[in-house]
Amino acid sequence: MTVLKEKLSCFHAAILVHMTQTGIVIFALPGLLAVQFGTNGWLAVPLYFIVTLINVSLIAIVYRVGEGKSIFDILERSIPKVMLYPLYVFLIGLWSLIGCIAAKKYILLFQLIAFPTTNPMAFKFVIDLLAYALIVKGLYNIAKTATVFFWLIIWMGLFLFYFFGDLEWVTFTPFVFQGGHHDVKTYFDIYAAFLGYELSLLFIGYSDRKTRLVKAIIWGNGITAINYILICLVSFGFFSLPQLKSLFVPLLDLLASIKLPFIERIENLLYGFFLFSTILTIGMYSWSAKEVSQRIFPTVRSRFLAFVIVLLSFIVSFIPKSLYEVDKWLRLLAYLEFWVAFGLPLLLISVLIVQRGSKGELSHG
Repeated sequence: MTVLKEKLSCFHAAILVHMTQTGIVIFALPGLLAVQFGTNGWLAVPLYFIVTLINVSLIAIVYRVGEGKSIFDILERSIPKVMLYPLYVFLIGLWSLIGCIAAKKYILLFQLIAFPTTNPMAFKFVIDLLAYALIVKGLYNIAKTATVFFWLIIWMGLFLFYFFGDLEWVTFTPFVFQGGHHDVKTYFDIYAAFLGYELSLLFIGYSDRKTRLVKAIIWGNGITAINYILICLVSFGFFSLPQLKSLFVPLLDLLASIKLPFIERIENLLYGFFLFSTILTIGMYSWSAKEVSQRIFPTVRSRFLAFVIVLLSFIVSFIPKSLYEVDKWLRLLAYLEFWVAFGLPLLLISVLIVQRGSKGELSHG
């Protein structure tokens, strides 16, 4: 195994978690909340944040009880590696597809608003090349890149102040969560906006005490939650509830409402900046798939594994051709990832309990 010379810092880890979470779902989030919860649906964001904190607490248990061991070392110490292969293959496929399909949705939306005659797979090819260049640099350099990307897009939050004078405060009625559908599937669709923090399980082997990994995950998750609250609060104040329910990508429509004398169609420019977070999302999920694949093929060079993962993901991305098909794929993948996010830490905790029990029996004997 390669010895990592540099460990993640707390700040870099927090920003990496936040940037991985900030994906394409953010554009549809206000509309999803309006459909699912109705009036004052933005208040559901803190509730989702609490659910993520419960999940993070499971990751914290793995980190502390496992004494900083990687999740693979924990599993392979108690379970024969051959029996873990189906789990590894499942994770490789799931994480590769999440990055792949999320990128395809970003590209199809970009094509819809700016380049209707351009082949979307040409864009996908370029984005995958950039993602591959990021993956092969390793986690520490990915984290530094995420920090640069963070500063390149965080300034866009200042545009939220542009809407304060146009907010209709009457839309913030005293009625909470009235007029929503409360569909079970949509709960998972909304939670997809927070997914990405679960990959921090793989950060354990790249962290030390100075990283303060659990604190970094909470901070990164918190930045994401605050960002979502502000965006959804403005959206619920700027649009009426029926409007929010009918809009496909409310955030994009919100950005289109910005009028500047020296720039036309500024939403195209601002949407282009989200390419940075999209590349980070692809890169992190593909990097995670590559990390798992190295446990199956330990003698194969990591660069080659990364190339195969990106290539296969690119080929698969030809299958869904419309936004409707992409959304169906993303819904299924988000549903599976939700259970992985909770199930994998629970599996690791169970294995650690068994290992501690075995230690106790040996010391007693």
